[in-house]
Amino acid sequence: MAKPEHSPNEAAISLVAPGTKIVGDCETDGTIRVEGRVEGTLKAGKSIVVGRSGEVVGDIVTQDCVISGRVSGNVTAESRLELQSTCDIQGEIRSRRVQLDEGARFNGQVHMEDSSGSRVVKPAEKAAAPQAAPQPGAGPN
Repeated sequence: MAKPEHSPNEAAISLVAPGTKIVGDCETDGTIRVEGRVEGTLKAGKSIVVGRSGEVVGDIVTQDCVISGRVSGNVTAESRLELQSTCDIQGEIRSRRVQLDEGARFNGQVHMEDSSGSRVVKPAEKAAAPQAAPQPGAGPN
C-alpha cells in the first residue's frame, strides 16, 4: 500500500524531544515544538510551542507562539502570543495579541502593535506625553 504523500503546502512539525539539547539556530516553514533544550534562535513560519519541560535560551520569531516552559530571550509572534500559567520568560515580547494566563511569570518589556504595524499607545502613555510649554506673551490679552 502506498504511503500518502505530503503536499508542499503542508507544513511539517519539528520536535525537540525531552532530554534533547540543540546548540545552534533552527529554522522551518512549519511548526517547532520544544520539550527539550535549545540554545540559539528559533524561527518558524507557522508556530512555535515551548512545552512545560521545554527551555529556550535565545530568540523566538514566528507567527503564533504558545509558551508553557522557560525562555531567556526575546519573543516575536507576529500574530498571537500565549503565555501559559507554567511559563517563565526573561526578555522582551512583541505581538499583536498577547494572552497572559494567571500564574505566568514574565520579566521584561511588552511591545504590542495593531494590524497596521502602528504601536498601540496606552491611555497612561497619552497622559504622560510632553505638552508644549506656553510662549511668554502668547496668552490671552
